[in-house]
Amino acid sequence: MSEAERVVPMRLQRFLARAGVASRRGSEKLMTAGRVRVNGVVVTQLGSKVDPACDIVTVDGREVQLAEHATYLILNKPSGYLTTMSDPYGRPCIASLVPTQTYPGLFPVGRLDADTTGILLFTTNGDASQQMLHPSKHVSKHYVALVEGMPTEGELNRLRKGIRLDDGLTQPAEVELMGEGEDRENTAIVGITIHEGRKHQVKRMCEAIGHKVIRLHRDSFGPLRLTDCAEGTWRLLTSDEVAQVEALVQAKGILPIV
Repeated sequence: MSEAERVVPMRLQRFLARAGVASRRGSEKLMTAGRVRVNGVVVTQLGSKVDPACDIVTVDGREVQLAEHATYLILNKPSGYLTTMSDPYGRPCIASLVPTQTYPGLFPVGRLDADTTGILLFTTNGDASQQMLHPSKHVSKHYVALVEGMPTEGELNRLRKGIRLDDGLTQPAEVELMGEGEDRENTAIVGITIHEGRKHQVKRMCEAIGHKVIRLHRDSFGPLRLTDCAEGTWRLLTSDEVAQVEALVQAKGILPIV
């Protein structure tokens, strides 16, 4: 961490997120659960601050330190895996597909439904995760959807203008009719770019115009693409991709270090 970046004291949950322990919200849960100690003392107050240069922070008895460089990788998620690092019912989770032992503190940036495939970004940088997911940042996500029936241009225009769902009006989407479905009769392939991250958003948008999603695949997230990454495998971001992600986060405005 450069001198320009080092501003102390730092909020404890921010320190934990930057150290790759969990997201900011996840770090707050660790604190309130009494699992975090500073210099041997349990700290549950969310406003608490630490000096990374001299304070000793532990989570479940293990010391936590800021890494010099964050780790970024992408997973080409297959269908049937939950976007969570653990599951109390023993269902398949994405944690089994990424190198958590090699890169402790990895967690996914956002979620994909269990039956949705495609690009999923992982990082140990909690700040970058928070910034890329914030609704005000408008990070683009492109999906390819196989839907029932053939949408009309009028129906697609409803998505382009923004469509009302049960949780409000969506932002305008970029929508392209890519052709007929090849393996199923009376289906179509639709490309949709959104800039939000509501739960089941693309599925709900398509259902709102009368075309249920049969399969859904995400092939890009911000500047990242699924190149050189077969389904079910992962790869580290290239130096250029890391620079693009960090430039995007900086351009959108990193939260102040407090």
